[in-house]
Amino acid sequence: MPQIVVEQLVKTYQVAERAPGLWGALRGLVRRKHRTVRALDGISFAIERGELVGYIGPNGAGKSTTVKALSGILVPDSGRCEVAGRVPWQQRIAHVAQIGVVFGQRTQLWWDLPVIESFELLRDIYRVPPDRYARARDQMIGLLDLAPLLDVPVRQLSLGQRMRCDLAAALLHEPAILFLDEPTIGLDAPSKLAVRDFIQRLNRDRGVTVILTTHDMDDIEALCTRVMVIAGGKILSDGTLAALRGQVTRERWLTVDLASADAAIDEPDATVIRRDGGRVCLAFDPQAVAPAELIRRVTSRHAVRDLFVENPPIETIVARLYAAHGGGEAGSEP
Repeated sequence: MPQIVVEQLVKTYQVAERAPGLWGALRGLVRRKHRTVRALDGISFAIERGELVGYIGPNGAGKSTTVKALSGILVPDSGRCEVAGRVPWQQRIAHVAQIGVVFGQRTQLWWDLPVIESFELLRDIYRVPPDRYARARDQMIGLLDLAPLLDVPVRQLSLGQRMRCDLAAALLHEPAILFLDEPTIGLDAPSKLAVRDFIQRLNRDRGVTVILTTHDMDDIEALCTRVMVIAGGKILSDGTLAALRGQVTRERWLTVDLASADAAIDEPDATVIRRDGGRVCLAFDPQAVAPAELIRRVTSRHAVRDLFVENPPIETIVARLYAAHGGGEAGSEP
């Protein structure tokens, strides 16, 4: 039985509109116009226990609205939503005891308190027994290398340090499900790698179900075996990264480093999509010309220093999917 079930979920918002300028502002005081934004437009999906799912889409697509509904913060207009057999917004106390939530641009830690005191307050809020709390706290401190930060006020932490502390805070009550909304936003490369590694180990070793929303496609490729794409409040794709690529294009790229920066490449079954001096990137359909055959043609006609074949970056695939559905933005999410 799926751990998370969403069926035909709908959430709309009323957004105020007014004409520009002083006259528009005065008219808005008398008669305010509104338009309806469908942040979620009948989305449906199911997630099994222990999955690590990427949930991606453009700004305003409905990602954060979905996470807020699943965590019980928002009440949808219609549809069905159950998490571990509970309706999140109807059974909030029991529900929040089983989930952890991390919003990359917000913190659940107290700004002026040392990190360890925030942890102690969260233990009281979640009513975690002392022995269970001590075990979870010590495990998080070790996994995330938090020992040097415990006595530091939260306001003095760097963004990467705070994010590691927020991850620990979300897991002190040992939830079965973790919702991560942009957990690596603004982090430097070492901090991103540390957070990714922790999420991967948490999912693999403890079987925690993870839903990850992010604009960082490197996070998706590094972590997720399943990816859901949302735009305009609708689910556009749900499956593996390979299935997502196959849905959009069969195209592959051959990048060649030519010995001569002035050499011209003219291949009937490939298109030059980018060139920087002697480095040339060719797009081709492997069903029209096999990679080995294209490589043979290029190397027989040109002196080549290096070459490699790759899939288009996942950012390119997702951008094409958005474009095929008219950009996909439903409006701004709260």
